[in-house]
Amino acid sequence: MCQLLGMNCNTPTDIVFSFTGFATRGGLTDEHKDGWGIAFFEGSGVRLFVDHQSAVESPVAELIKRYPIKSKNVIAHIRKATQGQVSLENCHPFVRECWGRYWVFAHNGDLKEFAPVLDGSFQPVGNTDSERAFCYLLQRMRRHFGEQLPSVQQLAQFMHEITAEIASYGTFNMMLSNGEALFTHCSTKLYYIVRQHPFSTAALTDEDVAVDFSQVTTPADKVAIIVTEPLTTNENWTQCASGQMLVFVDGDVLPLPLHLPLASSPSVEVKA
Repeated sequence: MCQLLGMNCNTPTDIVFSFTGFATRGGLTDEHKDGWGIAFFEGSGVRLFVDHQSAVESPVAELIKRYPIKSKNVIAHIRKATQGQVSLENCHPFVRECWGRYWVFAHNGDLKEFAPVLDGSFQPVGNTDSERAFCYLLQRMRRHFGEQLPSVQQLAQFMHEITAEIASYGTFNMMLSNGEALFTHCSTKLYYIVRQHPFSTAALTDEDVAVDFSQVTTPADKVAIIVTEPLTTNENWTQCASGQMLVFVDGDVLPLPLHLPLASSPSVEVKA
């Protein structure tokens, strides 16, 4: 399956260190060589880089390793194809507009017989179950909240319901952000760490690279990193529980219950 990497922080921060280790898994230290992508929020805009080449062979990935783009919310993905051919349109993250904001989404897993009816407001360009799930999620979200952008807390409740619904079709580890918050759902495997003062040195698992974060941060900085597998050898990562949804804002995990109570909602309407 694929792997996910997300970053959420309280001040614009570059992801060069984490992405360097993560990209190595795209065909060198792991088998995720069917494309990759990364999206950076900058104000109301998004920089999106995708490539159907493996991350270890892509010159675009090499650029990202050397170009310290700073952002408060980042989502990256390396792909091992389960549904859909290896092509640019099937590379994550996917981006759509809703309520005048960009939404960025990436998924790790495999959804079996997931064929929701899409009403035309959001349509997939490629042929992956992931992009289909993203379009369905946005369609349901817009239908549920109407014309007004909901609060992060309202979105958290909705995301808990819709991710549990989609996850009933298979494995649904996902990341979603609108530039304000980073929403994650764990079906099988996600880890996270929050780096904050006092900062220490971190060493990558997949590369012989280490960074002393105390030399490149301020005491006020707070950076959350979320990933499929821990990226460093000398830090304490927290493993998410199966079925757990977490929301990150300004580098903090919002104090939500482990499992929010489910409100009644319609199940996926599938094609006959």
